[in-house]
Amino acid sequence: GAEIHIGARAVTEFRVTSMTEDHPLALGSTRLRFLETPGHTPESVCILVDDLEKDAQRPQAVLTGDTLFIGDVGRPDLFASAGLSAEELAGQLFESLHGKLLTLPDETLVYPAHGAGSMCGKNLSNDTVSTIGAQRATNPALQAMSREAFIGMVTSGQPAAPAYFAGVSQLNLRERPLLEEILARSLNPLSLADLLAAQQAGARVIDVRDPDAYCRNHLRGSMNIGLCGKYATWAGSLLNPEQPLAILADPGREREAVTRLGRIGFDSVMGYLEGGPAALTSPEAPTATLERIDGNELRRRMEAGDPHLVLDVRSPAEHASWRIPGSLNVPLTDLAGRMAELPQDRHLMVHCLGGYRSTIACSMLKEHGYDRLTDLAGGIRAWTGPTESD
Repeated sequence: GAEIHIGARAVTEFRVTSMTEDHPLALGSTRLRFLETPGHTPESVCILVDDLEKDAQRPQAVLTGDTLFIGDVGRPDLFASAGLSAEELAGQLFESLHGKLLTLPDETLVYPAHGAGSMCGKNLSNDTVSTIGAQRATNPALQAMSREAFIGMVTSGQPAAPAYFAGVSQLNLRERPLLEEILARSLNPLSLADLLAAQQAGARVIDVRDPDAYCRNHLRGSMNIGLCGKYATWAGSLLNPEQPLAILADPGREREAVTRLGRIGFDSVMGYLEGGPAALTSPEAPTATLERIDGNELRRRMEAGDPHLVLDVRSPAEHASWRIPGSLNVPLTDLAGRMAELPQDRHLMVHCLGGYRSTIACSMLKEHGYDRLTDLAGGIRAWTGPTESD
């Protein structure tokens, strides 16, 4: 098999070649040099790429991983470990940036591991490549400031870290089954009877269809996390990786559902409902629906005095910046632990930004006995009434 080269600070359960700063790796006319750049994690590295035919002294590029992004820097709060706090890791990140990366020539190309949409930073760009000089000039986290000011900047205002991140970092250090092995044992067609028996025995049924399809008809007790959105992020944030899972998907989407779970370390899928949604037409299928309305209908009901409680499952920052007057904010990441705050004798009108997170929330609430629920299609973006902000 392939030889694995990683930073010297990482300790794994499998055989690797630990790379130190004074031991480069030659690949023909290309040379790779490892830089220890702790901060995002204690063992983070960046890799200098030298083109020996052009210039053996000045790097052509640097692979910055999660240390330096285009427009941002890595988060120090995701994997605080080994007795190090987020603030301590942020201090190490400051030293790594200023003591190593910013000493590189301005023309050095920067290739980060992630771009916009990643949870590993606040302001990641859609661009895939930049230069050290461009980042030195434009990246807010690289502007002149004290170490203390930098620590304050990178440890505040970060979105909630998905619960699976810390577990995945540990899985990366262990010998694990290959993804194809996980797929081989997980892509088992289950009859409706078998799936219901598994659900009764404690398996969680994940309906990966889009929210509209889930609302029209779904299996009682199933949880909607659609493939159409940040499926892996929310599955990893809300599911127990040890709990057996069964998938309800449109035919042909089962492999994608299992693959995206497997990539974040969830390998407990026992199978999928054979026939997909068509199986729900069986008389033996315990099904339910979820009311979904648009913004105009919600406004009409509220103006008519309908005593809904509007539940906003966006983040606190989103709620503070733009909200429906009188709405209650319980972020989706906190919902499981805060359901006791929600009355079961009032009709809950649930919304998020665009209508993806709210359907997840409704499916969780239904599972815990809340049956007076309405989902706002299109989220607050579809709301046509007045709004307020802090």
